[in-house]
Amino acid sequence: MKVFNNVIEMVGNTPMVKVTNMDTGPCELYLKLELQNPGGSIKDRIAVEMVEQAEKQGKLKPGDTIIEATAGNTGLGLALVAAGKGYPLKIVMPDKMSQEKVNNLRAMGAEVVQTRSDVQKGHPEYYQDMAARMAEENGYYYVNQFENPANVDAHYKTTGPEIWKQMDGNLDAFVCGVGSGGTLSGVGRYLREQNSQVDLVLADPAGSILEPLVNRNEEVEAGSWLAEGIGEDFIPTICDLKLANTAFAVSDKEGMQTARKVLEKEGVMVGSSSGYLIAAALRYCQQQTEPKRVVTLACDTGNRYLSKLFNDDWMRSQNLL
Repeated sequence: MKVFNNVIEMVGNTPMVKVTNMDTGPCELYLKLELQNPGGSIKDRIAVEMVEQAEKQGKLKPGDTIIEATAGNTGLGLALVAAGKGYPLKIVMPDKMSQEKVNNLRAMGAEVVQTRSDVQKGHPEYYQDMAARMAEENGYYYVNQFENPANVDAHYKTTGPEIWKQMDGNLDAFVCGVGSGGTLSGVGRYLREQNSQVDLVLADPAGSILEPLVNRNEEVEAGSWLAEGIGEDFIPTICDLKLANTAFAVSDKEGMQTARKVLEKEGVMVGSSSGYLIAAALRYCQQQTEPKRVVTLACDTGNRYLSKLFNDDWMRSQNLL
């Protein structure tokens, strides 16, 4: 077994596991366990790539402060990389995110600024607008995962090839969500280059604007949803939404209950967004009339959601049980 020189080297090459105790119809469903990255989520991949590309391009120099707007996991990935490379880090995140993420970020040395989650892009207190403003006023390096092509590159160079290799080039569909759009754009482009017939399926929280766009080319007003890190009220610059063949709108109840069921039935403790992805993947599988091999992601660890998703009182308070 390989011995690593540092934690950053351990990002990627995550295992794949077959779903065996849930109804996958005539299909085989596999989970790529991104929660086994050292920072506990798929966002470790983009954190490494975005920082290293910024260094190569001369945009990030020793002593600079990094700032990012995030639902938490990109922040945790950046905290891992920033600590390893010696950069101060500031994280701006909406106030609906779990307390575990906030505590984890602070424990890793990041300064956390929480802002309103009830406002949309263009409002001065929207988390992305606030991070951009703070960067401009203070000379910080704003990572900006929503517009940073290195986000897509990370998935095109690592996640996509790993999935293809693990499935021995025998893959019919890939199910993912959109937060920043890097996964859909990077993995989607790579898989389509290997096989143009691969179905790319979007899992979207009910209330997000993306499912109506994919399925009906319909523009809607954004609603609200409880999943952290997926669903959008705008289309991120780096998101190639046209790659998605079809989309499933997943309710908070279905998404959260599926996440809990994955732990109960498969022994994998996933976070809230993974519940929505796996719910959509199960629906896709059950709709098929012939066998297909389908992959989706266990995006992050459920340990970040003990006060919410895995807390019966919180679930009851949200009418999710």
